[in-house]
Amino acid sequence: MENSFLIILQLLLAHIITDFVIQPTSWVKHKREFKGRSKYLYFHAFLAGFLSFLFLMKLEWWYIGVFISVTHYFTDLWKLQFSKDSLKIFLSDQVLHLFAILVAWLYLTSNFFEVGSFLQQLISSEAAMAVIVGYLLVIFPAGFLVGKATKRWQNEVEDDLRKNSLDAAGRYIGIFERILVLTFILTTNFSAIGFLIAAKSILRFSDKSEIGARKQTEYVLIGTLMSFTITILIGFLVRHVMLQ
Repeated sequence: MENSFLIILQLLLAHIITDFVIQPTSWVKHKREFKGRSKYLYFHAFLAGFLSFLFLMKLEWWYIGVFISVTHYFTDLWKLQFSKDSLKIFLSDQVLHLFAILVAWLYLTSNFFEVGSFLQQLISSEAAMAVIVGYLLVIFPAGFLVGKATKRWQNEVEDDLRKNSLDAAGRYIGIFERILVLTFILTTNFSAIGFLIAAKSILRFSDKSEIGARKQTEYVLIGTLMSFTITILIGFLVRHVMLQ
């Protein structure tokens, strides 16, 4: 059996070079303006397949290059139908490209029939399910819990937060910090949690001469400590299940 890890790395390298390294802005603008009539759309799709074939270094796998080119073309053509290249569209585009790469990899490594057994083993594993549930808990329910618990103080600092903060920035900061804390706990990097708390405290520190600055700082610290406490508790519960 071929080195499956090497194959997926070769296909990913071809995609990264095609989409991010050698594609100039002028090509992107031309494709967005002319869409399906853009010559760069065809050339870009050809490069995706050619580099995939080149990095695989096997003449008998020429059809993989054709498959990557065709799927890359239709994925990019779909993306060009939208007027704006938003984050959602960009991520959807990349997911479709990666799915095509995954299909090619599964075919080359004869792992199509292993997908079902892998998913069955994943679902049957207490450790794997604990990790998945743990991350979902800190991303979604934990955020709602912190929001509800700090609601009583939110009204007092709402005007200041609206003026001095990016829209929904606090929610995304909370999600990423909980993901990091849980990751640190599961990888036994407990000291890194202290650095994360210190870094956020410094970044969140505001000038006390501003009106409402003290209330805003206290509100943020309450939410941060509550968020960290919930995540640490979930982290230790997940570790307990994993070590059983």
